[in-house]
Amino acid sequence: MKIVFIVLGVILIAFVAIQLFAVNGQKDIETYPYLVSKKYDVFEIRDYEASLFTSVKLSDNKYKDASGKGFSILAGYIFGGNKTNEKIAMTSPVSMSLEDSMTMMFMVPKKFKKETLPEPNQSRIKFREEPAKTIAAITFGGWANDEKIEHYKQKLKLALDAENITYTNRFYFLEYNPPYEIFNRKNEVIVELESVMFE
Repeated sequence: MKIVFIVLGVILIAFVAIQLFAVNGQKDIETYPYLVSKKYDVFEIRDYEASLFTSVKLSDNKYKDASGKGFSILAGYIFGGNKTNEKIAMTSPVSMSLEDSMTMMFMVPKKFKKETLPEPNQSRIKFREEPAKTIAAITFGGWANDEKIEHYKQKLKLALDAENITYTNRFYFLEYNPPYEIFNRKNEVIVELESVMFE
């Protein structure tokens, strides 16, 4: 019985250490910069800066199938899978387009320009310059799955319709936490708004 308690204690200590490491690690991660222009009960309106992303287009359109494949391809690139074996810092959040074929994107740290990024070893990886944009965002916690993402997408659409805010068909899912982080998990569904509304 004593051995069981020792093993459980070691597991508990390891679990706490991993969670503390995850929380501390998030503090130093560069994030996709934006300003909140208006808050509503269900969602908020944000203005995002123009930013550069690495991206990979996937044949799957389901989060469960596409997220692991896309992450492994892009993570391979930033962890040294490029022509100069250069490591590039992870950023947050991971972005996934909600289309018939999903595109996953990692924001490139601001110190890099398109011309200074190392060439990927995989031809599927593309560099994508996203312009400044106005979006609506709805936030939810826990682990994401296809059903949750679709639920919050529909909830966001209903809330925007109720406020007579016109939006495009460009929806994205944003994931902020690594899979091993248990607490304070954050996910979002966002959609680009029609710019004419805010001119």
